[in-house]
Amino acid sequence: MSKSNQNNTQANNESPPSFWQRYRAPVLLTVVGGAIDTIGFIALFGFFTAHVTGNLVMAGSGLVKGEDGLWIKLAALPLFVLTVMVTKTFIDKSQKRELILSHLFLAEAAFLMAFMIAGLYFQPFTDAGSITVALTGGLGLIALAIRNTASKTLIKHMSPTVLMTGNTTQLGINLTDYVNNRTPKNAKKLGHSAALVFSFLIGALVGALLYLKLSFWAVGLFVLPVLYLALLARDESFLSEIG
Repeated sequence: MSKSNQNNTQANNESPPSFWQRYRAPVLLTVVGGAIDTIGFIALFGFFTAHVTGNLVMAGSGLVKGEDGLWIKLAALPLFVLTVMVTKTFIDKSQKRELILSHLFLAEAAFLMAFMIAGLYFQPFTDAGSITVALTGGLGLIALAIRNTASKTLIKHMSPTVLMTGNTTQLGINLTDYVNNRTPKNAKKLGHSAALVFSFLIGALVGALLYLKLSFWAVGLFVLPVLYLALLARDESFLSEIG
């Protein structure tokens, strides 16, 4: 048998990836993003850890209503940008290219643990403008700013896992395409966008319920999927799937 025939036979024998293999990274990351964002919002007087837009909206609302904590919402923007700059510099200067994503997942997990520890130590939070709220929220925001940077630079085959407006728009587009043309390609695109949107919703609901039961201890449960992905990110086949 020729080498080309052997390669064709080998390719034919390879089974397509399962649903879990295809969607494990986006589903896990989106669940974590939804949960951490919700926990931060509930515990820290409407502070969003996953995205800056919500904090700017809350800052505008707080300015009009005269609410406390305006400076914390505004400080989220420079902190987010600074984290992105540090993370991008790390990516650019890293000598071990195959370990960059794994290291970023580990960094995210570390800051999520710090977010949990700070929340447990400083609670109960009674003043929306206190330094304890700023410190705790900032740690959660740094974790997810690292994630956002990885999504924009390293995880090129995956839609953003914390920005649901764009993903929900894409879900509507993909649903329209599938209704009008039911092809396997359109079905795959629809499955991907639907997995992201509903995973974020599930993460938000589960995060809220666990926070009510476990307080900031709930954050620790969502660190586990990030550590799992940090381990997976050391495998070349996994990196080829999402990179």
